[in-house]
Amino acid sequence: MLKTALLLIGFQNDYFQDGKWLLGGMEKAVKQGEKLLAVFRENGLPVVHIRHEYAIDSPPFFLPSSRCAEIHASMMPQDGECVIQSHQVNSLRDTGLKDFLDRAGIENTIIAGAVSHVCVDALTRAAHDFGYNCSVAHDACATLDVEFNGNVIPADQVHAAFMAALGFACAQVTSTEELLDKLVYLEDERKLLDELF
Repeated sequence: MLKTALLLIGFQNDYFQDGKWLLGGMEKAVKQGEKLLAVFRENGLPVVHIRHEYAIDSPPFFLPSSRCAEIHASMMPQDGECVIQSHQVNSLRDTGLKDFLDRAGIENTIIAGAVSHVCVDALTRAAHDFGYNCSVAHDACATLDVEFNGNVIPADQVHAAFMAALGFACAQVTSTEELLDKLVYLEDERKLLDELF
C-alpha cells in the first residue's frame, strides 16, 4: 500500500458562488479535486479534509459552526475519512493532522485546495519541513486577486508565482491529469513514488 495521503484544503462554501470570499477559479479547482478524491476512494487510500474556521470575533468569513464554513457538497467527507479543523493558515499547526499522518505511516502527500498563496503554500512548506514528500495538483488549487502597495496582482499571476516557488524548493507541482496517470497506471510502488515526488 502506498504511504500516500490526499490533503484537501478549504473546499468550503464561503469560497464558492454566494459565499463571502468567492474565488474565481474554485469551480475548476473542485472539478479537478473531485477526480483525485475519486481515485483515492476507489483505492482505499487515506483522504484528509481540512476545514478552516476563524477563532476571532466577527470573522470576515468561515464563521464557526455556519453553513458557509462547511465543506462544499461536492467534496463532502465520507465515513472514515479524516476531517481536521484548523484555526491557522498552516493546518499542521495546533491540529491533529501530523499525528494522523504519522499514525497512518504517511510519507507522501498530494495537496489540493484553497487558497494557493495562503493555506496551500503554508501547508506544503510545513509538510516539506517535517520531511513529508509533497506533490501539489496546481490545477486543483484556486486563489484570488491580491493588492500590494497600490498594485493589483491578478489571481492567475499570484497562483503561478506561488506554484513556481513551491516547485523550486518544496514540492513536485504538476497537473491533476499527470498525477492521475501515475496513480492509475504505474504498478511498481518505488517507480511511482520516484515520479510523483
